Amino acid sequence: MMTNQPVPVDDKTSEQRVDDGVSYQRIEQVAARTGLTKRTLRYYEEIGLLPPPTRTEGGYRLYSEADVQQLERIKRLKDLLGFSLAEIREMADAEEQRQHVREAWRQETDPRTRLEWLDRSEELTRRQLQLVEEKVAGLQEMQAHLKARLERFETLRADLREQLEAL
Repeated sequence: MMTNQPVPVDDKTSEQRVDDGVSYQRIEQVAARTGLTKRTLRYYEEIGLLPPPTRTEGGYRLYSEADVQQLERIKRLKDLLGFSLAEIREMADAEEQRQHVREAWRQETDPRTRLEWLDRSEELTRRQLQLVEEKVAGLQEMQAHLKARLERFETLRADLREQLEAL
């Protein structure tokens, strides 16, 4: 469990272990591992895309493996699909809500209530899918435009070659 309270660890070691047994990495290591800058990591924390990390007594940020995985998901959504930070936040919020639904589902035994939880999870997943499909549609439109441009180039090239042959 992550905590915002300072933890007593050696600020100089490369990998930190805290009383909860979880392994943590410092911001420099996480930046190198994810390809994000330290400034970006701090910004993601500031805008709420990443929960405030655990800190050492010296104030250094410590990131868990779950934090690193979240950063890698954010980076993938941003780089691969071109999601804005607002869209990434929406995806992350939906994922967090689905996790709560999943926990409630596991604790529930009543089939009617489980059906309601299932409906909620489906609703969240459909919203995520809608965001992805919107991005894919935009990419497909761009792809079609670029292919049409290349076809025009081929037509122009053929016309120019005919003109050259006529000379």
